[in-house]
Formats: sequence, structure tokens, C-alpha cells
Amino acid sequence: MGVHSPEFFWEKSHDRVVEATKRLDVRYPVVQDNDFAVWRRFGVRAWPTLVLVDRRGIVRYRHIGEGEYEETETMIRRLLAEEG
Repeated sequence: MGVHSPEFFWEKSHDRVVEATKRLDVRYPVVQDNDFAVWRRFGVRAWPTLVLVDRRGIVRYRHIGEGEYEETETMIRRLLAEEG
């Protein structure tokens, strides 16, 4: 699941988020976090931030910024294998 926390005012628009997910071919659910509740809950401080949370709600991985795609992929696979 993706969480969209708007950086700019116009990014709060539901229609714009839907359009962007279609244009970018995002194939997973994306929720809007216009009030930054999820942002604060996970201690996010910058865009983009990737947080992987296991089924128990425990943060297992965090990456701030672009890159580290192979490391992220490895961690996703590891978590999926653990969860069965």
C-alpha cells in the first residue's frame, strides 16, 4: 500500500492523486494522508520515505530519499518469506 502525504497544496486533491496513479501505472492501493497522521505515526521527516511494516505493525525497514532499490527489494522479499 502506498501513502500519499502532499508536499504541495495542489497535491491534496483526490482527483490529482487518482490521475497520477493512473499516469504512473501504480498497481497498488494508495491512500491520501492530507492531515499527515500516517507521516507522524511513522516519524517521516522527508519526501520520499519508504517504510516497510510487518503484519504486526512493526517497522522493519526505512529508507529516506531515492535509490537503494536492490536493498529495498531484498528486504521486501525477506519480509514476505517470513510472513508466509
